[in-house]
Amino acid sequence: MSGIGTIFRRELAGLFLGPLAWVILCIGLFSSGYFFVLGLAGTGGDVQQALSLSLGGGWPFWALLIVVPPLLTMRMISEEARSGVLEFLLTAPVSDFAVIVGKLLAAVFFMALLLSGVLFHGLLLGLFGVTPDWGALLLGYLGAVLASALFCALGLVFSAATQTPLLAAFLAFVANVALLTLPLAADFFGSPPGGALRVALRQFDIVLHYQGSFLRGVLDTSHAVFFLAWTAFFAFLATRFLEARRWR
Repeated sequence: MSGIGTIFRRELAGLFLGPLAWVILCIGLFSSGYFFVLGLAGTGGDVQQALSLSLGGGWPFWALLIVVPPLLTMRMISEEARSGVLEFLLTAPVSDFAVIVGKLLAAVFFMALLLSGVLFHGLLLGLFGVTPDWGALLLGYLGAVLASALFCALGLVFSAATQTPLLAAFLAFVANVALLTLPLAADFFGSPPGGALRVALRQFDIVLHYQGSFLRGVLDTSHAVFFLAWTAFFAFLATRFLEARRWR
């Protein structure tokens, strides 16, 4: 476990020293404000509903999770492998798991920063005398960060499996779309309501796990464990791919 902090700081510095992170941050925060204003207009000024739309209640949030994590993680391993930097990292006195966790924490920290725009909206509303439900808002934000961690871990899997950053980003993007639309497979195969396939696929429904707990302002540990378990699983896969690189 030693070296996680060093890897975390190194990756975070690498993100913010490059232009891509700043471009993503600017576009993401602008989009968050834009869709929040649209949400206010569309709900007739319903503050809580507009905030919910910014945190998983609408398609812009899920589009953000599909696109941004692959862009963040595509270079973390594949680019270093192609440039030869990864060879020096793998010979350092740090475990493969620590490398993956450090990189994952850096990506999740960036996503938490990107998603924090909705907290700023809540503070801004409070200054104008409209106090949001901070319990629901903070739980929604926590769920959003946990969901982003899952997608970041999945992105690291493909970054560790390939040596081409663009290919890693593309594969992660496709996997993200497939993961979000997996419950629709029950409709494709004509599974009846309450059918075994439909019930099984509901267990992997990311949107349902998020909206069924965090978005409602209720902390259900089973939903939190769902995101943590899948994040750990994908981090484990990324570690195995990284170990395979070490022994090539």
